Amino acid sequence: MSHRPIIDAGPGLNFLSIHRERLLVGILGKLSAPAAVEHEVLRKAALDPRFRPAERAWRKLTPTWIEVLPDEPTPGLTRVVHRLTQQPLAARLKHPKDLGETMVLAHAVVAAEAGAEVLVLIDDGLGARMATSEIRRLDRLRSTGCAVGSIKLAGTVTVLDRAAGTDHIASRAEMRQIYERLRGLDDGLPPIEKTTLLTTTRWAGPSS
Repeated sequence: MSHRPIIDAGPGLNFLSIHRERLLVGILGKLSAPAAVEHEVLRKAALDPRFRPAERAWRKLTPTWIEVLPDEPTPGLTRVVHRLTQQPLAARLKHPKDLGETMVLAHAVVAAEAGAEVLVLIDDGLGARMATSEIRRLDRLRSTGCAVGSIKLAGTVTVLDRAAGTDHIASRAEMRQIYERLRGLDDGLPPIEKTTLLTTTRWAGPSS
């Protein structure tokens, strides 16, 4: 059983702010995002002119291309959020810091425990570490015979790598241009030379 990829605010803001929403959904397909992520995207778009295009793109993509997942307490979300944060869900929802990635992972875990295969798109370091821990926990459960699904972790660089050599990013020069625009919004992204985006075998030839 598959589940729509669940995206965090960081990658969503980045791709939508540089008008590359078609690349994002072209590579990953129809997406989902917790309500907390939607709130963060729209809040940052209202506060920072660099992210202003993201609001229009977000509203254009929802609900068909981005399904907003409600964060209201359910038994599954309540249990997972308490285990991840040692806080009740109602209390955690009152504190916006790192809330988006927490809810991305909580929704993913609930779906995976029900048997789904879920991709999460998170760039944040803490969120990625939490996701890795949950991936390992689900692996352990499967190894003991539990009928659970799985979580896969991806980030902005993963999406760009998959787009290399396609109609979305047809050349290394275009890749470099897109990446520099993304880094202008997100200084957490490493220099492109520290990635494999210019050397991936997805390029058709040495001068692509």
